[in-house]
Amino acid sequence: MTRAPRPPRTLLVTGHGGAGRTTVAAATAVAAARDGVRTVLLTGDRADVAALLPLSAAPEAAGPLSGSPALGRPSAVDGVPELRVAAVDTAASYRAATLDLQQRIGTLLDMLGAAPLDPEELTEVPGADALALLRALRDVHTVGHDDRPPWDLVVVDLPPVRDAVALLALPEQLRRYLRRLLPADRQAARALRPVLAQLAGVPMPAEWAYEAAARADRELSAVQSVIEDTGTTVAVVVEPGPHAERVLRDARTGLALFGHRLEAVVANRLLPADSADPFLAGLGARQQDRLKAMAETCAADAVALRELPHLGAEPQGPAELAALAVGTFEHRSPQAGVSGSRAADPWTVDDRLAAEGHFVWSLPLPGASREGLDLVRRGDELVLDAGGFRRIVPLPSALRRCTVSGAALRDGVLRVRFTPDPALWPN
Repeated sequence: MTRAPRPPRTLLVTGHGGAGRTTVAAATAVAAARDGVRTVLLTGDRADVAALLPLSAAPEAAGPLSGSPALGRPSAVDGVPELRVAAVDTAASYRAATLDLQQRIGTLLDMLGAAPLDPEELTEVPGADALALLRALRDVHTVGHDDRPPWDLVVVDLPPVRDAVALLALPEQLRRYLRRLLPADRQAARALRPVLAQLAGVPMPAEWAYEAAARADRELSAVQSVIEDTGTTVAVVVEPGPHAERVLRDARTGLALFGHRLEAVVANRLLPADSADPFLAGLGARQQDRLKAMAETCAADAVALRELPHLGAEPQGPAELAALAVGTFEHRSPQAGVSGSRAADPWTVDDRLAAEGHFVWSLPLPGASREGLDLVRRGDELVLDAGGFRRIVPLPSALRRCTVSGAALRDGVLRVRFTPDPALWPN
């Protein structure tokens, strides 16, 4: 029996603005490629990467990424044959998606007397960049040959932490909206639609809506599978300073709320505390104080802390970048699981029914505080706010027949107590 090829390992790099996210992402990609790992660096801004790496003047016209409308033609990196740089093309992605939708609902537009839009008049709307990045992430993982995926490692240069968390949460949220607006159980009368269509003389719009929703759900599911894969982890880049503590707290809480795995915190641009220059020595000493607090936080979360020195200027070229990132991350899939499978749900239900008469749902939320925490039971879902982030999650089946009887946040874990509802729970 032939074993299916293992999907590529994915590293999502985020952090706070100006901390060097793109530099760390590029350095990681270069170091992996120089070790023989087939690597693609996915970025939202080709110019930022071009300032760090010598990209080939002529992008590749053919290859595994050339057919994706969400990606510009990938560029090779001079001197690093195993590395490709793929930049998200928001405008092309938006045009392709809009024209595809227009074609699918062409009959309805004709009925309404609407004139079709020309490709030249389409300009992307706010939020199109997020959807384009998600499409690009999907396409990077779905292209390839039957025998072997084209990449071993995908490094993604994400926006700052809060935007990155919102971006990664988008597939799950949009799929939930689709289920609410067009629930599957409302399709019971689907067999009658051909009859109604013949009477009306045109296809029924409801059928188009369900087909469009099903197609969108499949595409979002593909992106969500990449995000939730055991081989996908997150690195947070911070520069020890006034904003580092807040950014790291936001990252820990937001990523944990949505079930993402934080692999490492990168303390970038560290100054030597023993510098001969008193001013630099003072800055370095303050960085070391903050670094100690970060080390304690990372140790409590069992997350690696990587320290990168300040080079005095942005590293230039593959050699300087590779030296900066040596040993920063594992190039292969983490030991926590086998890449290609869904990560285990960290939210566990403890059955204490026999001893204490209730269940306890444990939700790890490192960095969360009671002031920014709120939860509401809404039907068979739990609406959870933590650190300015919100997630709506379906309750496990056993808890749907229970009522929320208490909750407590201790040691970075929210524990919600559920008591069986006598009207719904068998004696």
